[in-house]
Amino acid sequence: MRHEAADATLDLLMAAARRSARRAYAPYSQFRVGAALRLKNGEIVTGVNVENASYGMTICAERAALVRAVAEHGPGIRIIAVAVANLNEAASPPCGACRQMLAEFTEPDAPVVFPAAEGTRVMPFSEVFPLVFELKPGGADF
Repeated sequence: MRHEAADATLDLLMAAARRSARRAYAPYSQFRVGAALRLKNGEIVTGVNVENASYGMTICAERAALVRAVAEHGPGIRIIAVAVANLNEAASPPCGACRQMLAEFTEPDAPVVFPAAEGTRVMPFSEVFPLVFELKPGGADF
């Protein structure tokens, strides 16, 4: 059972993600996504997906928010909650590339809230992305 204060924080974060989704640039897919990251310092940073005619150049909302967070707050940021929303009412957990990028900065127990087939889903980051790739001296540790 989630705590009321945690629920209020996730509701606030999801509202920020929904608001930001309205500013997404998605002329090709019409799949407008917003993300909101709550940093350990209390700040909320948002991002949107930005499509490109060359689809490989498209950036997801989660990565856009992450890049913005690092640009505004520096590489020492720690993410304590993540919210993803879209305006299409479709399931949209963070993609694999976003999960790997978030793994560099996100606490393992950070809640991740996103639209799922069965409604809104909340999971700890460690369950959303259980096998994080880590580059360590001497090789990767899986």
